[in-house]
Amino acid sequence: MNASRLNPDDDESIQDVAADWLMRRERGLTAAEQDEFLQWLGRDPRHRAWIAYQQKTWSEFDLLAQWRPEHSVEPNPDLLAPPRRHRRTRMVRVMWPTLALAASLAVAAVWWQRSDSIPDDAIASSEISAVAHAYERRMLPDGSVIELNAGASIKVRLSAWERHVTLLHGEALFTVAHDSARPFIVRATGVDVRALGTAFNVRLGPGAVEVLVTEGRVKVARVSTDLSSAPSRAPVVAAGHRAVVELSSSAAPRIAAVSAAEIASELAWQTRLLDFSSTPLSEVIAEFNRSNRTQLVLADAELATLPIVASLRSDNVETLVRLLESTAKVRAERAGDKIVLRLER
Repeated sequence: MNASRLNPDDDESIQDVAADWLMRRERGLTAAEQDEFLQWLGRDPRHRAWIAYQQKTWSEFDLLAQWRPEHSVEPNPDLLAPPRRHRRTRMVRVMWPTLALAASLAVAAVWWQRSDSIPDDAIASSEISAVAHAYERRMLPDGSVIELNAGASIKVRLSAWERHVTLLHGEALFTVAHDSARPFIVRATGVDVRALGTAFNVRLGPGAVEVLVTEGRVKVARVSTDLSSAPSRAPVVAAGHRAVVELSSSAAPRIAAVSAAEIASELAWQTRLLDFSSTPLSEVIAEFNRSNRTQLVLADAELATLPIVASLRSDNVETLVRLLESTAKVRAERAGDKIVLRLER
C-alpha cells in the first residue's frame, strides 16, 4: 500500500499514532523504541503508508518555518494556500489535526525567534545546555540540528541577533539552518567557527580543535581574531576539508583536503536511521560494521544475498540480529565484540 491509495476512513487512531512516531523519530528513538516502532510498522500495511503520507505533509509545512517577520508583515499567502481542487477534501479534513499541529509549531518557532512588536535589544536570550552520555540529536528552534557524540557537552545561546554554541567537551556535528540575520558561531577553547550555511563537525581534543566541513563553508579563527568586525581575516574552509588549530601555538589553522572515505570513517559515530529495501545482507552488515564496535560476521556464504527490508538505527545491532533470528532462520553466536551469523541447519 502506498500513500496515494490511503483510505481517509481509516481509524483516526492510526493517523494519530503515525504522527506521534514521526515526532519521536525526529528527536531520536532509543533501542527499545526502535523495536516497538518496527513491530508497529509490521502489524498493518496501513501503518507504513500513513507514515509516508504524514512525512510528506511535514516536509511541505517546513516551507512555513522559513518565513521570518523581517521578510514581510505576513507570510506569503501561497505558503498557507488550501490544497488544489483535485485533492480529496475529505482527506484534508481527516489530516487537519496533524497539519494544524505542524503549522502551530512552525509559527511558534518563528515567533520565538523574533517579534516585530518588541525591539531586538529587549528580547531575552534563550540558553540550552546538554551533556550527551550516548549519541544524542538536538533540533534547535531555528531548525538547526546538533548531533552530539557520546561524552560531548555544549551550551547554546540563541538571541535575535546571534546563534552561539560553546562546545565544552567532546565532539559534535552541526547542520545549520540558513539565517543571514543571525550568524551561527561555535566556540571551542578559544577557537571560533562561523558557519556560512553549512554542515560541519567540531572535535575538541586535548591539544587541538579540529573542524571537518561536510557541506558549504565555514570560517575558522582564534577568538583573538575579531570575526564580527573583520571576518575576512579568518580563513575559509570548504566542504571536503579539515582545519586543525593547535591550542599550544599561535600559528594559523592547518587546512587540508579529506577524502570521502576519511569523512565517513570520522563520522561513523553518528546514529542514523538506515532504510533497507531488498538490500543484500552482506551490504547491510557492512553498513552496521562501519558504525559499531560490535562486528557482524557471516559464517555461511549463502546468507550474503539474503534480501533485507527494514528500517533500523545504525547503532542497533541487536535488533538486526533478532530480526534475522526470527525471520530468516539465522543462528547468532556471540564472542567478545563479534557476532557470527550462521544458517540454522
